[in-house]
Amino acid sequence: MDGLLVGSFRQFFATSPVACPYVPGRAERKLIVELGGSGGAAFYDDLSRAGFRRSHRFAYRPACRGCTSCVPVRIAVERFRHSRSTRRVRNANRDLRGSLVAARATPEQFRLFLAYQRLRHGDSDMASMRYGDYRGMVEDTPLRTVLAEFRDGCGGLVAASLIDLLDDGVSAVYSFYDPRQAKRSLGIWSVLWLVEECRRRGQPFVYLGYWIAESPKMAYKERFPALERLDGGGWTVFAR
Repeated sequence: MDGLLVGSFRQFFATSPVACPYVPGRAERKLIVELGGSGGAAFYDDLSRAGFRRSHRFAYRPACRGCTSCVPVRIAVERFRHSRSTRRVRNANRDLRGSLVAARATPEQFRLFLAYQRLRHGDSDMASMRYGDYRGMVEDTPLRTVLAEFRDGCGGLVAASLIDLLDDGVSAVYSFYDPRQAKRSLGIWSVLWLVEECRRRGQPFVYLGYWIAESPKMAYKERFPALERLDGGGWTVFAR
């Protein structure tokens, strides 16, 4: 792992190459930095605008040699207007109620998380996570992190999103939902709810992480109106 000192406060590291989990035959390499200490939240506000994401107490961004497939994307809340497809998703979930709760793991969340992983991502390491692993994912954060929980009319938890609160919006860290309710498009719904939450707060952006043209799992992000992408010229209107 190579080190790079930036400014006088934070040290960035480049990880060793490993097999890319998204594009077969390519190698993944990341630039990472620890977020702990004084000013970590404000530091990450700036990093998120530069295309970084968070995992536990570290921020990271792809730094793969010869590859720029990972494109940071976000929704511009002020420009967002429902498309026909997002309107259908909204209407299909009118019975759900969303709320922001503290970033504290619960057995109820974990049961939903495991059901989602085993049916949707059964070949991934996350499908074999234990409760302690899940708790670390949720609670090991130096930032202003919360969970958005979505419940049906009977109070049952059907979806949840781990999100970081930023000075200019929210960053969706990880979402999971009841895989048996595919007709609801709960992953799309959770993002639509975050858009409206940012609108209510007067904040301009919902950060969605990376879009990868070669990865079918990332295609859903193209469905959102008012999507922006980060490239060498800054944030611009999304286009393939």
